[in-house]
Amino acid sequence: MVEPDARWALVVPVKRLSGAKSRLARFAGRHRADLALAIAADTVMAAVCSARVAAVLVVTDDPRAARALGGMGAGVVGGEPGTGLNPALLHGAAEAARRHPGLGVCALSADLPALRPGELDLVLAEAAGHPTSFLADAPGVGTTLYAATPGAAFAPAFEGGSRLRHAAGGAAELAGARVPSVRRDVDTPGDLRDAVALGVGPHTAKLLPRLGPAQV
Repeated sequence: MVEPDARWALVVPVKRLSGAKSRLARFAGRHRADLALAIAADTVMAAVCSARVAAVLVVTDDPRAARALGGMGAGVVGGEPGTGLNPALLHGAAEAARRHPGLGVCALSADLPALRPGELDLVLAEAAGHPTSFLADAPGVGTTLYAATPGAAFAPAFEGGSRLRHAAGGAAELAGARVPSVRRDVDTPGDLRDAVALGVGPHTAKLLPRLGPAQV
């Protein structure tokens, strides 16, 4: 049953910028950390503007990312375990439950520079009808969003072929046809070109000319 007014606490993991976006290293050059932060900033900005999102918690131990994203209205959760993405998400989810009891908890990729608040609202509205659910990425292999309603076990299984792992764990797969911006995460130059075609947010758009017109 869909809860029409369900609202969510979003947990967004952000790596240390110096090690982020390794597959964009040659492409972005000395702007690699700036690009990683710009992409995360556009993701968080859209998430904060989503009508179904009551709180955004960024899990990061990077001081620069913490300052920038905290200044956009996100709560910052430090003390990341340092043992991978899923432990970081569990750490953030525990803090979300402490700060915002009674909300559903949703893990969202930080790599969605074209994210639209209205599309995120559509996904979260559908997610409210399932104990746990997920949205596959654009290639249909990974996952960009994993959600657990209040009282359901939060068991993210991100990285690699996570679409099959989430499905095998009993999470419902959410419809993706109308929400391309929520599925288009960016790990490679080709991904970034696809995101630009959808329309990236202002932080990423401002950085693009510094990468050179031939790059994107």
